[in-house]
Amino acid sequence: MNDSLKEKALRYHQYPHPGKIAVIPTKPYSNPQDLSLAYSPGVAYPCLAIKDDPSAVRTLTGRSNLVAVISNGTAVLGLGNIGPLAAKPVMEGKALLFKIFAGLDAFDIELDAADPEAFIAAVKAMTPTFGGINLEDIKAPECFEIERRLREECDIPVMHDDQHGTAIISAAALLNALDIQGKDIAEIRLVVNGAGAAAIACTRLYMALGVRRNNIVMCDSKGVLRADRPGLSGSKLEFATDRDLHTLADALVGADVFLGLSVADVMTPDMLLSMAPKPIVFALANPNPEIDHDLALATRTDLIFATGRSDFSNQINNVLGFPYIFRGALDCDASEINEAMKLAAARAVAALTREPATDALRRLYPDKQLEFGPKYILPKPFDKRLLPVVAVAVARAAAESGVARRPLDDYDAYSRWLSGLIDHMNRYDSELMLNGGSRLPKV
Repeated sequence: MNDSLKEKALRYHQYPHPGKIAVIPTKPYSNPQDLSLAYSPGVAYPCLAIKDDPSAVRTLTGRSNLVAVISNGTAVLGLGNIGPLAAKPVMEGKALLFKIFAGLDAFDIELDAADPEAFIAAVKAMTPTFGGINLEDIKAPECFEIERRLREECDIPVMHDDQHGTAIISAAALLNALDIQGKDIAEIRLVVNGAGAAAIACTRLYMALGVRRNNIVMCDSKGVLRADRPGLSGSKLEFATDRDLHTLADALVGADVFLGLSVADVMTPDMLLSMAPKPIVFALANPNPEIDHDLALATRTDLIFATGRSDFSNQINNVLGFPYIFRGALDCDASEINEAMKLAAARAVAALTREPATDALRRLYPDKQLEFGPKYILPKPFDKRLLPVVAVAVARAAAESGVARRPLDDYDAYSRWLSGLIDHMNRYDSELMLNGGSRLPKV
């Protein structure tokens, strides 16, 4: 690890206040009258109103704007099972991203619960507090059962972002890359290296977009998932093949798309050369991709290449999705985040990439290509249009698929409100920075 980056990161997290998030009041609190409204005796009235009508919790508390970011620390980034305490900086960071990109409040919650049943019980018990649950950094295969159970047993949106966030954003990238390369999604041959939570979720979402099951080959550390391999079960068996393919090198011959969610340097130049004309490679292993960025581009000039890294073009970054997906889901009081909402988010992100870049975006990224093409298949994280575009698409899909308990009446008005929310957050950020982050501004 770069020592300079390490020291900067440690200072960033420690000063001027430890950690990255804090709780701030949203109501006046400067005199006895304010306190009598905020707490006793005035607080009894909203309590009784909610007792009589539980739906009033949306307008009388912050629940409908509050997301829980929950992990047990069993699969943190590329660091592995480092435990709940060591996972806390990541969960705080996720909470920060919810706030700065979508105006959603978020609490990070780290559970000392490696057992799935204990984890599920703990999360279910705290659902009255939150409008939505973002599961994070939970190892496979437990994460599949945890998310399935919580989605079934909770009446608020639940999403495991390591699975579905990666799936949604890489699906947007795939739609755009296929368009640039002139390939039909129903005809492409897809090779997936990695069979963990993200790989399974990505593959399932690609199939929902039109990739054919018999055109998919999935590999793990032992090679191709074959139906005759002993011990295959669950999601791995779902993607097992009968074809006479045994290694990643075998699978890549003639393939159109490679999706890597595995380890560094497993793809060689010869493997890349064996792929079909105009290949698409999403090498998402972190911190180093399945094939080096510069090596890949030097090997194939007809290649579209993406990684999970911000220092290369075409970063597949979950922050393009999860803040806005939860924003749209909470604003229409969706009971879940379903397949229709995920597909709508992917298509919205893909479509935004094709729009001309704003002047503000060009100032933020003066040295980056911002025209739709092989090196620009996804928007940049600071494209402020993501909030209205994606949240509106998600809320609309929730209504059309029947899971929005309070469908929005006017999507144009909602889009304008979201754009105004961005402006409000910008003003708040400016005042906070002027105060050195040490004095709470009035909002």
